[in-house]
Amino acid sequence: MLVIVMTSIDPLTLVLAIGTPLYLAAAVLYSIRAVRGPTIPDIILAIDCLSYDLAVFLSAIALYYKTPFMTAPPIMLALWVYLLDIYASKYLITREVGV
Repeated sequence: MLVIVMTSIDPLTLVLAIGTPLYLAAAVLYSIRAVRGPTIPDIILAIDCLSYDLAVFLSAIALYYKTPFMTAPPIMLALWVYLLDIYASKYLITREVGV
């Protein structure tokens, strides 16, 4: 007699189990684009994508472990990337960096 036992899997665990390999593959592709990017906007876009994906992944881990202490680093990372975008766009438009 064959008995199949169905267990309930937490949806967040399932998302992390499927999302982790996808995130790692995306991180490798973004890193290659950041290193080999032919232009500065390509490099900036790759760093943006890598950083925002990392922020989402860290937020998912914070939800998984149910700890509020891990929610601040993704927010700070996203703000630093936004600051990078502001300075890079200003440099590409005016060719000077500063306030």
